[in-house]
Amino acid sequence: MTHKAGFVNIVGNPNVGKSTLMNQLVGERISIATFKAQTTRHRIMGIVNTDDMQIVFSDTPGVLKPNYKLQESMLAFSESALQDADVLLYVTDVVENPEKNMDFLEKVQRMTIPVILLINKIDCLATNTPKGEGSSQQLLAAIVEKWHTLLPNAEILPISAKNKFGTDILLKRIKDLLPDSPAYFDKDQLTDKPARFFVSEIIREKILLYYDKEIPYSVEVSVERFKETDKSIHINAVIYVERDSQKGIIIGHQGVALKKVSTEARKSLEKFFQKPIYLETFVKVDKNWRSSQRELDAFGYNPE
Repeated sequence: MTHKAGFVNIVGNPNVGKSTLMNQLVGERISIATFKAQTTRHRIMGIVNTDDMQIVFSDTPGVLKPNYKLQESMLAFSESALQDADVLLYVTDVVENPEKNMDFLEKVQRMTIPVILLINKIDCLATNTPKGEGSSQQLLAAIVEKWHTLLPNAEILPISAKNKFGTDILLKRIKDLLPDSPAYFDKDQLTDKPARFFVSEIIREKILLYYDKEIPYSVEVSVERFKETDKSIHINAVIYVERDSQKGIIIGHQGVALKKVSTEARKSLEKFFQKPIYLETFVKVDKNWRSSQRELDAFGYNPE
C-alpha cells in the first residue's frame, strides 16, 4: 500500500481563521482560536494520521509589519513556513483587502509548490451583504476573481472553518497533492509541542478573553513546574507582564481577576489532559520582554 506524507503549512494575515481551520483539520484544540488578532505567536504543528497518510499541518502567526522584536520573531515563523512546505494553504476571508501585506503575498506568488487559497468565513456573506451590492454569490465570485488575478497559479476554495464547510473537500485535495513518503512522526503523535507549551497557551488564551486593550499583548506565560502522576498534574505557572500597573490589572482587586483566569484555565487544562489539574499562578514584571532578544529566546521565540 502506498503511503503519503508531507508538510502542509497554513499562512495568512491576522484574524482570518487560520487557527480555527487548523483545529478543525486536526480535530483537537491545538492552536488558540479567539476573536482577537495576533493570537498565535509560535509555529504550531498538528498531525493527522490515517493508515495510508500523515499530514503535518503547521499553524503560523498572522503576517504583519513588525513594530518590536516579538513581532519580528512572529513574522520569521510565518516566513519559515514558506521554505519547507509540500503544500501551502493561504487563508483569507470575505472581508479582507486582498492587497494587504503585498510583500508577503509576492513571496507566495513566486512559490513553485501547490498553493491552495482558502476564502474563509463565507457563512458571513449571507448575513453581511449590504443591500444593492448584489447577491452573496455574486460577491463571492468577485472575491474569487480578484484573488485569481493576484495568485493565478493557486487553487481557490471557499470554506467556513467555523462551520466545517469545505474542510472535507480540502482534506481530500491535500491527500491528492501529498508526495509518496513514509511518516515523519510516530503515528500516535498529535503535535510537535510538549505538554508545557499547551499549558502556557491555554492560560494565555484566558488572558486574551478576559482582559482588554494592550494587556493580553504584553503578557507571556512560563510553566516553572509540571509534575504529572497517574491521577493528576500539578502546575506552577508565571504570568509575565511589562509594567507594575499591568501586574495590578492581571491580579485585580483582592486577586479576583487572577482567580477567574486560573479557574477557567484549570477547567480547560483538565479537559485537554483528561485528569485533575492543580494549578498555581503567579504574576511577575519583566520590563520590555517583547523587545529583548535574550528574553524572547528564553520564551521560545526562535524560528531556527
